[in-house]
Amino acid sequence: MELIKFVRNYNDESTEMGFQFEFLCDRCGTGYRTPFVASATGIASEALDVASGLLGGVFGRAASVGDRVHSAAWEREQDKAFSRAVEQVKPNFRQCPRCNSWVCVERCWNETRGLCKDCAPDLAVEMSAMQAEAAITAAREVAHAAASEQVAAEAFDGVIKAVCPKCGAPVSGGKFCAECGAPLTAVKFCTECGSEIPVGSKFCPECGKPQ
Repeated sequence: MELIKFVRNYNDESTEMGFQFEFLCDRCGTGYRTPFVASATGIASEALDVASGLLGGVFGRAASVGDRVHSAAWEREQDKAFSRAVEQVKPNFRQCPRCNSWVCVERCWNETRGLCKDCAPDLAVEMSAMQAEAAITAAREVAHAAASEQVAAEAFDGVIKAVCPKCGAPVSGGKFCAECGAPLTAVKFCTECGSEIPVGSKFCPECGKPQ
């Protein structure tokens, strides 16, 4: 008797009325469903069940016998249907010789390398993904730097302000304060003794050194 080769990544959607199977890719989870194939024994059993429900008696006993016969015959039908289903979907799958996964040819098989894309990724796709990731990282860094510069500028503008050294009023230019008239010339200190020198003085008031 010939053995039936099977895989773990399938769902049996068969009913008493017929047979249908789903085969799934181990990598991406997509797959294929085989067409529904009606069961001859299932149809016969259904007709027998209807007759027994209407008439009862001897037909009821016959229905029980029919169910038992149907069960063995149905299982043989299912085995044949499954074998045919495996052959139907086989061209759409490949088994990776490295990890033994069954993967779909359409999305997850690297034909050039003869391996699944987990074991042999598509280099063009991976390169494109890395380039996109690098571009996103660069854009984030630029945005972060711009935000940091903006914060620094706002902080600088808020702390460093030109004011009159006498009355503290804001000034925007000129040699004298617009509020109190005080000169805005920078304060000078003697290079000899370090004392503060009044604006306009030619000599240090402490040590007399010319300025």
